[in-house]
Amino acid sequence: MQKSEALEYWKKIVCYEIYPSSFQDANGDGFGDLKGIANRLDYLESLGVGCIWMTPVYASPMRDNGYDVSDFYKINPQYGTMEDMDELLAKAREHHIVVMMDLVFNHVSKEHPWFLESQKSRDNSKSDWFIWKDPKPDGSPPNNWRGIFGGSAWTWNAARGQYYLHTFGDFQPDLNWENPEVRKALYDIANFWIGKGVGAFRIDAIVYIKKPKDFADGKPDASDGMVLIHDMTANTDGILDFLREFKTNVWKNKNVFTVAEANGIRPEELKNWVGENGVFDMLFEFNHLQGGDIWFKAKKLSMLDIKMAIVRSQMATAENGWYPIFWENHDKPRSISANFSNAADPVLAGKALLTLLLTLRGTPFVYQGEEIGMTNVNWDSIDAYNELNSRSQYELARREGFGADEAIRFVQAFSRDNARTPMQWDSSANAGFTCGKPWLALNENYPQINVQKEEGDPESVLAWFRRLSKFREKSEVLLNGDFQILLADDERIFAYKRTFRGKSLTILVNFSEADAFYNKSLLGDATLLFSNYGDAKKSHLHPLEANIFSADG
Repeated sequence: MQKSEALEYWKKIVCYEIYPSSFQDANGDGFGDLKGIANRLDYLESLGVGCIWMTPVYASPMRDNGYDVSDFYKINPQYGTMEDMDELLAKAREHHIVVMMDLVFNHVSKEHPWFLESQKSRDNSKSDWFIWKDPKPDGSPPNNWRGIFGGSAWTWNAARGQYYLHTFGDFQPDLNWENPEVRKALYDIANFWIGKGVGAFRIDAIVYIKKPKDFADGKPDASDGMVLIHDMTANTDGILDFLREFKTNVWKNKNVFTVAEANGIRPEELKNWVGENGVFDMLFEFNHLQGGDIWFKAKKLSMLDIKMAIVRSQMATAENGWYPIFWENHDKPRSISANFSNAADPVLAGKALLTLLLTLRGTPFVYQGEEIGMTNVNWDSIDAYNELNSRSQYELARREGFGADEAIRFVQAFSRDNARTPMQWDSSANAGFTCGKPWLALNENYPQINVQKEEGDPESVLAWFRRLSKFREKSEVLLNGDFQILLADDERIFAYKRTFRGKSLTILVNFSEADAFYNKSLLGDATLLFSNYGDAKKSHLHPLEANIFSADG
């Protein structure tokens, strides 16, 4: 095991995800922007943040909030200008913060010049930059794949007399990675941003870039006779060849680190994706998160399910690879709401989750507002929701026979809008996010949960985050230490030990809303360092209690 000083810097920092539309509005138009982010760098540095990951800020029609890119070389005017981007990069360097850009390389907007050319005919210069197929003899789509946003994954184009494939919305045609010209164009984009000073990339939806050769029908998963495209294309054989080429042409031997969104990668496959022979530095998995591809089918994960999913990934990267630790992102519900009941104390719950986030082996990724304990919204009408998947999931549930009240409950639990409500800075109008009209309604609890209020409360979730972040930054045990699971079969307690050069930390978190007991011999003479209850007993955990003990050998 290395000394912490020898670790790559991205293993020692905390990364902070920003959803630009909802972080900070500097010009009063109701949308967050690049100047707003730059104005909050002091706050981010105070959290111990060493990297900010921004979701896409490229030119876009914004039908999927920026994940439908129309020009990778331009900044969306909603967020500012390229000069604003250059200024943000410069100011971030002054605050010792790396900027991570989101690469959306599975698809583009149908308004991208590449697609506008491709759709004109079957023999133009971009004709095979996308995935085009003839209809079945009866005129129906080439297969029964359902897009992730609902409906067929194929859309008819009259000009070409063919269907084009889209993993997500019909306005997001999939790129044809089999074409080497496409791959080179994408590599050029990434290298352009490295030249600008970007120091890291998060790669979106990368598991879908390789498609099976036969494009065959799949076994239907609902009464509409279709199968989710994820089940037919994710992690198709041959994808690693593309990704090795991607690495060689973009970030290999450069001071750039990468983390990929890779839903569906199993722990035993991680050695091919991260580590010495891996294609990325880190990989976001989702096996420990509540939810699923079809919301009305989602089964609630128990604490034991969550614990073992995390343990499997910790063990799979113990000797080779590195793990990004996270509970939230822009596509997932707020972790307090997802994992605990409405009766749970949100402050204790937030501290319990952050304890795990900042003490497991790996690089913590915190999502904006997570550090203050933001929670889900509870809107009771589908008309209140902005994002596309919420509407399609609602409609799918209704078609499957669920009533309106049941269907909206699925949306309340899993909507991406839960994470996209504006950042709660203070208790003033619009939570200090904007002086205009917010593009998306705020969570009604912002007068109680906001940065300004928690700044003055030493018992707040924010204060807890800051304490643990500073502790992790200086702890060789947390940065370098081995991970050992304790009480592996316990259905309430998530317990583990981190050990480095004779020193150890034992972390105990009661992930339940009831008392939990354990044998006090587990701790011996260890000394309590942190407790979200202020004190701790060696044998008993209160509901949602989180403790860190030290034992120096």
